[in-house]
Amino acid sequence: MVVVGAGIIGLTAAWRALLAGASVTVLDPAPGDGATHAAAGMLGPVMEAEFGEERLARTGARSVRLWPGFAAELEQAARLAPGTLGLDTRGTLAVAYDADDAAALRRRLTLHRTLGLESEEISPAQARDREPALGPRVAGAAWIPGDHQVDPRAVHRALLDVVRAHPRAHLAERTATALTWNDGTVSGVLDDTGTRWGTAGGDGRSPSRTVVLAAGHASATLYPGAPTRAVPGTTLRLDADATAGPSTVVRGTVQGRPVYVVPRRARPDGRREIVVGATSDERAATTRTRAGDVFALLRDARALLPALDEADLVETTTRSRPGTPDNTPLLGRAAPGLVLATGHYRGGILLAPHTAATLDTLLTTVPGATAGEPADPPHGPDTQESPCPTN
Repeated sequence: MVVVGAGIIGLTAAWRALLAGASVTVLDPAPGDGATHAAAGMLGPVMEAEFGEERLARTGARSVRLWPGFAAELEQAARLAPGTLGLDTRGTLAVAYDADDAAALRRRLTLHRTLGLESEEISPAQARDREPALGPRVAGAAWIPGDHQVDPRAVHRALLDVVRAHPRAHLAERTATALTWNDGTVSGVLDDTGTRWGTAGGDGRSPSRTVVLAAGHASATLYPGAPTRAVPGTTLRLDADATAGPSTVVRGTVQGRPVYVVPRRARPDGRREIVVGATSDERAATTRTRAGDVFALLRDARALLPALDEADLVETTTRSRPGTPDNTPLLGRAAPGLVLATGHYRGGILLAPHTAATLDTLLTTVPGATAGEPADPPHGPDTQESPCPTN
């Protein structure tokens, strides 16, 4: 098998293929430096639910229930102590800054009831009981017991370690430039050095005879049947005294603008990382951070949690999420020899266990198959591109 992309989704695909018995080559010039690097790690299908995206919300709700098992299996595979990935299942506090924000929050709670998602409106006083760091201006609040968090960088490190240590895996820090085709079947990948990485041939339905395209927003440049687009967003990482910042995930709306604050576990030095995010823009892919985005995120976060003023700003990160026309991931067989695992938009971390379960079903083992070896020159792409089933 050849996997294009070494973010959380691509490495999850590689890990599941290795478990299925395949040999795997992963191509990525900078593993984990895409959307994974900016992600805050919220596992929030309830507060991410949007009108018109009911199917995606239910998929997310199923995936968050898979996270404890997924985390435990990955920690064991990476020989890490339980809890190393930072999975926190204590729930999320949603808050509204003014009356209009409170009305919008209540509409969202109505959607939750329609979808069978668990949420509970609570008073501002009850919200402060849960999170004493809240500021004086809170017009409404809700408790979301099923929305959690995990440390995405810890998850990525664990996946990378598992793949790198496996005797049947090879990680090549190369940029994929094209898929190679043979008689209508994807037979491999061409990289920016001119090397062709090939699958084992055959019908393209076993792990070792498959290319998994997990290249995020760049997937569309390799396969036009994957309509991904870049949606840049910025997150901030703060370093704060553990007693001053929030102790639970806070998702708020400030005069119509969404903001979230995600605290990590306290370190032995009595401080903790806090992630603030995130902007979302329909513009060209970029890694440059705009001053106005930093200002806006800090303004809204400290309006809800004033103690953040005392935190140190240690990192600003701008990366591009892989959006699709309906914000639904592209996950499934797209053509002979080609599986898409891309377009996860805001849900790449949340949907990693769902992606793993889907790939476990898609990928079947053929004994003795090999992958990751130079391929024959392509015979040209098949002009009859197949649509990819979405989830």
